[in-house]
Amino acid sequence: MKRGLTVLACLCAVVGAQYFAISKWGIRHESLDLFDAARKRPVSVDVAVRRDYEWKADAGYWKLPVAIISNGNTVKNTEYSFLANVFAARGYMVVSIQQDNPGDPPLVTKPGMPYVGRLNVYKKGEANILFAVDQLKKRDPNADFDHLTLVGHSNGGDTAMYFARQHPDLTKKVVTLDNLRVPFVLSDKMKILSFRSEDPHFQTDPGVLPTPAQAKADNIDIVHTKYQHTWMSDRGPEKAKEAIQAALDAFLGDSTVSDLQPVDTSNLVGFNKGMPLP
Repeated sequence: MKRGLTVLACLCAVVGAQYFAISKWGIRHESLDLFDAARKRPVSVDVAVRRDYEWKADAGYWKLPVAIISNGNTVKNTEYSFLANVFAARGYMVVSIQQDNPGDPPLVTKPGMPYVGRLNVYKKGEANILFAVDQLKKRDPNADFDHLTLVGHSNGGDTAMYFARQHPDLTKKVVTLDNLRVPFVLSDKMKILSFRSEDPHFQTDPGVLPTPAQAKADNIDIVHTKYQHTWMSDRGPEKAKEAIQAALDAFLGDSTVSDLQPVDTSNLVGFNKGMPLP
């Protein structure tokens, strides 16, 4: 086990250094202040794309896959660069959407209501994603907006999962970081990766996570961590971010997360047999 932890630590360090170098020299960032006239709503977007892959797409050699990142409540869309760097390094166009604006009503919790009273928040996020995709399609015809990877942290993870439930035809993959409210999509046509915190202040609602049998049947990887809920953004410690990057990189490379560090998870109830991160 100690050897496995050492290997994982080395892998995390290598991956972290790789993405730092690529982000510094090879990834182009662009901030777009879009406006949805139909809803009278500003939609801020940060676009990240690796320059060499963008040139290949512009030359007609391939289409850029697209990842949509939705921020957690009170976290900015630009505070997920550690995730955006992994996707961009693998050739994705990364679209980070600011899902909440100043003046939006605060998040509420209403037990007994669908998604504890947050359905309208997820519908707003769905509309933001559809609007941003529609605008970027016109500007970037060499990106594949028909097979999206939806990504999100906390409330943004629930937004990503809600979008996937409403638009399975547009969704290829889903990556969530501690989404708590919206049940996982169960479909063997959609790959899902989810990082879970060990944080007593943020508890997952009943029925959100799949059973072990459902997870195995439907390509769902659950990653247990010792991290706090709020660590799953750029605000988190480097060790946590590097471990998440390594697991995400393996997932995008069509490996199962358990390939990184197999352990005995028989005492963990309600989860797929994925890899606990240190």
